[in-house]
Amino acid sequence: MADLNVQVSSELPPGLSSAEAASLRIRYGSNALHQLRGHGIWIIVRDVAKEPMFILLIVATLLYFILGERGQGLLMLAAMMLVAAISIFQEVRSSHALKALRQLTAPQATVLRDGRFEELPVEEIVPGDIIRIEEGERVPADGQVIRSNDLSVNESVVTGESIPVDKSIAEGQNALYQGSTINAGMVYTRVTATGDRTVLGRLGRSMEAIQIPPTQLQTWISKFVRAMAIFGISAFLLIWLINYLHSGDLAMSLLTGLTLAMSAIPEEVPVAFSSFLALGALRLTALGIVVRHPRIIENLGALSVICLDKTGTLTENRMQVKSVYDAQTGELEEGSEGRRWKSTRVLWFARLASEEEPFDVMEKAIIQAFDASEGRDLYRPLRMVHEYPLSGQPPMMTHVYEGASLPVVAAKGAPERILRVCRMPEEIRGRWRERVHALAAEGYRVLGVCSAESGEYPEDQDGFDWHFEGLVSLYDAPKAGLDKYFREWRHAGVRVKIISGDYAGTVINIARRAGLDNGPVLTGEEVMSLSSAQLAEKVKDVDIFARMFPDAKTRVIDALKANGEIVAMSGDGVNDGPALRSAHVGIAMGKKGTEIARQAADLVLSDDNLEKITEAIRHGRAIRVNLRKAIRYLVTIHIPIILTASLPLLLGWTYPTVFAPVHIIFLELIMGPTCSIYYEREPIEEDIMTAKPLAGGLLQGRAMVITILQGAVAACGLLGLYYFFMSHGYDLPYTRTIVFITLLVDNVLLTLAGGRLRNPLTAPVLLSSVVFICFIYFVPFARQLFGLTSVGGWHVLVAVAVSLVSVGWYIIYKRIINYRI
Repeated sequence: MADLNVQVSSELPPGLSSAEAASLRIRYGSNALHQLRGHGIWIIVRDVAKEPMFILLIVATLLYFILGERGQGLLMLAAMMLVAAISIFQEVRSSHALKALRQLTAPQATVLRDGRFEELPVEEIVPGDIIRIEEGERVPADGQVIRSNDLSVNESVVTGESIPVDKSIAEGQNALYQGSTINAGMVYTRVTATGDRTVLGRLGRSMEAIQIPPTQLQTWISKFVRAMAIFGISAFLLIWLINYLHSGDLAMSLLTGLTLAMSAIPEEVPVAFSSFLALGALRLTALGIVVRHPRIIENLGALSVICLDKTGTLTENRMQVKSVYDAQTGELEEGSEGRRWKSTRVLWFARLASEEEPFDVMEKAIIQAFDASEGRDLYRPLRMVHEYPLSGQPPMMTHVYEGASLPVVAAKGAPERILRVCRMPEEIRGRWRERVHALAAEGYRVLGVCSAESGEYPEDQDGFDWHFEGLVSLYDAPKAGLDKYFREWRHAGVRVKIISGDYAGTVINIARRAGLDNGPVLTGEEVMSLSSAQLAEKVKDVDIFARMFPDAKTRVIDALKANGEIVAMSGDGVNDGPALRSAHVGIAMGKKGTEIARQAADLVLSDDNLEKITEAIRHGRAIRVNLRKAIRYLVTIHIPIILTASLPLLLGWTYPTVFAPVHIIFLELIMGPTCSIYYEREPIEEDIMTAKPLAGGLLQGRAMVITILQGAVAACGLLGLYYFFMSHGYDLPYTRTIVFITLLVDNVLLTLAGGRLRNPLTAPVLLSSVVFICFIYFVPFARQLFGLTSVGGWHVLVAVAVSLVSVGWYIIYKRIINYRI
């Protein structure tokens, strides 16, 4: 994030006033691309009307009116409106949650307004604004460079060319395009176009419009709902044909077939899924964990590996110079914050190799140390005439300054690179390498510094006649409580790996402080030298990766994914962007992270506190567990409904069908809110962070077997009562009343069996169920509409007893073996 305390340079043109900006925004509109389809209420209504269940309801309602059943037709019409209202309510609720998340994750820009820089939403930028953009940030609008330092830009989103291009104030090189990313350096730009008037807007592209592939659970749910829909349609055709051949009544046969089709289609499942993820994401955001993509919630519940960058993630990202090794004198000078340094020459060359207006924390620490050195007044300011940006593996950067006779050249970078390019005997080079190892082992970040004088600019910065000046070691204190966080994650079955661009010794030091077993270490070059199969084997045992660069980090993430792991990557730098995007869950730091890291990530920790990762895993698991409970409940309750609606007809019972569409639709009115509201409010299990990660589909293996068994036993109870009362001469309304009351009680018990009594909605569910049963049983008008009749009190008790046995067994079973889905 840009430093808002920066002084407004006199070289910059004046920015706009708030009044001017407001006028221009009225004229040019918001700085947003508008080609994306909206999600208004009418679009939600249209999507609901296209659902198979809604179409079946329309057909059933029309058939009731055709048959002259005006009362049931009106009841179906009211029920249809109520089902649509519930679906629309859930969709609107999810839509509002997503809208709130988008507002929280909206990017900001550093804009010069009213004579000072301030953070404003990108949408408020107008043509004529002066904005400051730093390394790793995205260009928010088209503009022209008016001042820059060491500037290169990745314009691939506009041009498709991935190689960064240099930019400056020179004509032909001064255009910046919305959506491109500052690869290196810093720039002040004057905005020339916003919104759809930008090049990106005219091209009709938007990074938000990129289609994200479906997640594991989305794929599972899609296949499940499609399979049930195919079954429902097939069963509808079969039952309609059989009933028509038996009775010859086309309309009644259609109603019977529709009853089975409506009982088979689990239209509540996708609604519950989207509702759980959207509301769960909003709940996490309230905890300071900003969720940029709600779909990522499901991966949090299955997380098995966390990969962490060191700087800014495991450390405070507050650099301080701790020691200076002067190669000329051979002296090591150690110090603390506020020290008056004597090694001014080494610090001076390190200062020359830094940006004039630094944004990197190491460069800020170097400048602070140089400004506090004893001999700083002996070194006059120089004018930079050429620069070589940070490049190479490991990297270094070079600045060339105008000198008295020959240009003064200064460079800093990874010590192994600096030692490699400097002239010195191999024996001395070896000694300096040993010093680097020793400093890194103490947890210091080490930079090499070198200088040269040259009248020529070689094509590559290695080509200068370099003279080694010394080493500067910096210290970035590790965050407090690392060992506690690592222990919690490992206890939850989540492995921890450190992937850092730092020297191996520095990374090992941090790992040791965090309680991570050192073990073998892989470097970025070693990672790139391995085949995909070899790397997939290596990453199983290696937990520390050092001297890593973007491509190497991404390869490690991909290797872990190839092994079937669900991977999170946490980082805050520009170089972490590709790995954050590649991981199943990208986690960026909100306070000290770069804009590119935040935009590439799925989660943003608002206060950079790693404890938030623990909370994210905990809530992700809870959401996945509760969604699994909801799906399990739906599958279980659908089984007895389907079997009761189909088997009597297929077996040729005296009463071939006991249910009509009106009964099924009112069961749907109960099931929908139950799964998407009741289970969404389930409290988090106490031991959820000691269980294994919840990978795979929502129902598989043992869970699927028990779910089907539950539904089948409940169906046996219903069919048993159905057959008993039918065979003992009770008429159809009497039999239907017993079966329907039993099914309603089954629904209540299944809800309680799948959830927990501590759920705040347990009492409302019980009360509403009792009220509903009393309403349809005791109110004559309702009884007539549902085709029910009064039954003996003992028979009601029998129905309740059968329900307690056929559903309650699972509660006892779960208690005995302590089983939980």
